[in-house]
Amino acid sequence: MKKIILLGYMGSGKSTIAQTLAKELQIPFIDLDEYLEKKLEDSIPNIFKSKGEIFFRKKEHEYFKQLMSSSDSFILSLGGGTPCYANNHLLLNQENTRSFYLKASIDTLVHRLQFEVSKRPILAQNKEEPLDTFIAKQLFDRSFYYYQATNVINVDNKTPEEISKEIISQLA
Repeated sequence: MKKIILLGYMGSGKSTIAQTLAKELQIPFIDLDEYLEKKLEDSIPNIFKSKGEIFFRKKEHEYFKQLMSSSDSFILSLGGGTPCYANNHLLLNQENTRSFYLKASIDTLVHRLQFEVSKRPILAQNKEEPLDTFIAKQLFDRSFYYYQATNVINVDNKTPEEISKEIISQLA
């Protein structure tokens, strides 16, 4: 079996789709953010606040590399910024790995994230721009890294089950 990596902007559905896929394919799933929180025994907002984003990105890279060097099969949902730092995007296309960019429109992302700003450190530090402008700029900056995925799945107006079926059909 392979490693299946889900990437995309926050709110694109990575964790939800990973759980749905894990049930369908009967393989475990790992949420990289939750994995990092367990390893560091702290929440991501607290890590950002107390130790800063650079510390967070270094640990994120370290744990991502560890997981990718494992011989286990699993589904891994990345943090929204994971592919964009420390050459993490180069790990998306290793042997026995399939990566899927869960691509959501700005409207979809704003709808999903508008009430979660305080829980999302990257969004919380934006004090100047409307949410849609901030997301649009970040998507522009991150698009090169997101498009390093082996597959792109548009998630707008689709259920987690529909997206999972689409991913499974592309694995065949």
